[in-house]
Amino acid sequence: MHRVALTVAVGVVLGCSTPEAASVPALRPSTTAAITAAPAASVTGAIRSSTSASAAPPSTATVLAAPTDRLAASAAEEVLFVGAAAKDPAVVACRNEREDEARIRCLIAARYAGDAAASRDALALYARVGSVAGVLPEEEMDGGFRGRIHLVPEAPMGAERRHLAWITAANDDFDAFFTELARVAKAPLRYRFRDLTYRFFRSVKRTTPSAYAVGWSVAYNVAGSLNTSAEAVRETLFHEIFHLDDAAHDDWSARALRPTFDAIVLRCGTRVACLSPYAPSDTMVRGGTYYAFQPNNGDAVHEYAAELGLRYYRDNRAAIRGEAFKKPGFKCGPPENQRAWEAIAGEFFGGVDRTPICAR
Repeated sequence: MHRVALTVAVGVVLGCSTPEAASVPALRPSTTAAITAAPAASVTGAIRSSTSASAAPPSTATVLAAPTDRLAASAAEEVLFVGAAAKDPAVVACRNEREDEARIRCLIAARYAGDAAASRDALALYARVGSVAGVLPEEEMDGGFRGRIHLVPEAPMGAERRHLAWITAANDDFDAFFTELARVAKAPLRYRFRDLTYRFFRSVKRTTPSAYAVGWSVAYNVAGSLNTSAEAVRETLFHEIFHLDDAAHDDWSARALRPTFDAIVLRCGTRVACLSPYAPSDTMVRGGTYYAFQPNNGDAVHEYAAELGLRYYRDNRAAIRGEAFKKPGFKCGPPENQRAWEAIAGEFFGGVDRTPICAR
């Protein structure tokens, strides 16, 4: 689904799921070509340094999406203040700013007033990648195999501010990663990770979903069982953002990967041993199977694709960082894996593949 509830091999429930009628804006031409080659610099060093929540922005940056993709100030009011946006005195005061960017900066400062560290991270997130961190309206969610879950808004301040710091650091890492891909790509990178909204919430008496994606927005659970470290959050975000891009590419995974996915499921069902060579990650659902193939989780090909996108990012990031591969990569498995790997690289990542060549 496009709202995610994951579970790792040790049995921790993670989180992804999607509203029944989620709509994602069509991919604009400006977004399609938004990521272009930047001057070469120490991109590997930038990726290394951006793993720290307090790291400075990378010295090189991909080109921002065109202004048509930027969040309007009126929309930022709702993201940051939800129902109080119309009458909150701070919101009204910020309307005196004539330019949208200045008004949004004012709104962010007002929302995070009283927590200087959270304000600094929220303003940095907006300055670096144009994304706004706000809160989710209260809602009752149909979580598929998870059942119904009550979600309430909770800002990432005070004891929860680490989540905002992790998201800001993750976006720095994404920027460095895509800058390096763009430097060597022979085709445009058609993947948007900028100019999003992050909407924070807490699930009542539950730890799922950890996050979900809809409409160029990622909803993030401060109580999510997956959201326990900078690395875990970075990978969860990439998975969720992939859902947004997949939908914006006219439901690419359903068109391009379904024959491969359906053939694997027909062969294996939910049998873990059979699915193991085809699973892009080790993420498991407690009492179920690999998350990429878990039934009753929306259209499961979307989760297979998002896990494949995450594996592409994880392995190519490791190659850029010069890390040793302890075992053959995903693409070196069955032929279905290589076909899916080449398809996703070509559709979203300019055809770039920095991972080691398979020994055949």
